[in-house]
Amino acid sequence: MATAAAYAYVTPEDYLAFEREAEIKHEYCNGQLYAMSGASRAHNLITGNIFAEIRLQLKRQKREVYSSKMRVYIDAARSYRYPDVVVTCEEPRFEDDVFDTLLNPTVIVEVLSPSTAARDRGEKFEDYGQLTSLHEYVLVAQKEVCVEHYLRQGSQWVSHEYRELDAVLRLMSIHCALPLREIYERVKL
Repeated sequence: MATAAAYAYVTPEDYLAFEREAEIKHEYCNGQLYAMSGASRAHNLITGNIFAEIRLQLKRQKREVYSSKMRVYIDAARSYRYPDVVVTCEEPRFEDDVFDTLLNPTVIVEVLSPSTAARDRGEKFEDYGQLTSLHEYVLVAQKEVCVEHYLRQGSQWVSHEYRELDAVLRLMSIHCALPLREIYERVKL
């Protein structure tokens, strides 16, 4: 992700107007834009695998799963983010009638890269944690088998790490089970 140094302060309204016309995606945090870089083959495979598995398991339910083009707004953090995969259990709520900015995610998945790992574990997790609708946050490494699962229990986040391809990630809030072998299918580790 590029730094914000090239951008001046931008209002949320100006960001949305700009972003909806932009050729590349930008995240927004407290008036600063951050250009989103392209994703590696591994990143795309992992994101696609997770999206497909969740979508398949939720097919007959009223829950919705979105790919990385669905923006999430975190009002308390004044941030707009693009998770790699996002799921909502309730009727989706959107910021406006364009329906491209989700307000109530239940599960967020981020695929880590060397340039985003610290931000995904730190600043983004803090932002996402302010969403009362969010019950689970998942971080997936792309260069090794490693899935970090954070489950909200009351006001605390309980974490568990999976490092074996035979392990199964259980997303309790949406009743999905994702075998790590499926998450990492076709990914060269």
